[in-house]
Amino acid sequence: MLRNIHRVAPHPDEELLELLGLADRIYRQKRHDSPKVYSVQAPEVECIRKRKAHQRYEFGCKVSTSRSNWVIGAQAHHGSPYDGHTLRASLDQATRLTSGTIRDAYCDRGYRGATKTAPEGVTVRLAGRKRTGMTRSQKKWLKRRSAIEPIIGHLKAEHGMGRNHLLGRESDRINVLLCGCGFNVRKLLRAFLWLLFRWFIFGQKHDQNNRNLLPVATTCA
Repeated sequence: MLRNIHRVAPHPDEELLELLGLADRIYRQKRHDSPKVYSVQAPEVECIRKRKAHQRYEFGCKVSTSRSNWVIGAQAHHGSPYDGHTLRASLDQATRLTSGTIRDAYCDRGYRGATKTAPEGVTVRLAGRKRTGMTRSQKKWLKRRSAIEPIIGHLKAEHGMGRNHLLGRESDRINVLLCGCGFNVRKLLRAFLWLLFRWFIFGQKHDQNNRNLLPVATTCA
């Protein structure tokens, strides 16, 4: 088919030339070649090894997020980099957006070796390591790290991060940012609705109490 297209259209336009280059990559790639083309519609998709029994591989791009029940940083990393190599970019983004100073980073075991790439002044603490020499507050935050996993599940299932319907690598970065913004906005709306509900309930109780305490006029004959 490639030979026929080249023979019929010896001078293809830019769009057809791009498709022919993609088809030629698919035709020539071998099993262990890297990078490989896994999707014609989205050639930027990569194969990510998950090392989990129920899900050994995922197709897409790596995403790193920084949060404390709030998404304060989200980035898409192409090329399937090692998790520890994405830590510096994530911390730099979180520092830039919050205008704060990050001193401790609590990570899972996938960030082994990140101490060498972490920004100066940031201490990387990994889950599963010995906690000798840690303060009570640091141990508490290390336990708190487990709350990150459910938030990742909510971002994938409810906020569109599990599947990106936009095209191109730049769209991956846009989609990640929009998912994080949607998560934060939804959390703010829940907080506002809860305050409104409490104000409505307690306001009704207050009015009822005031009615019960109204003075009653009495007359004596």
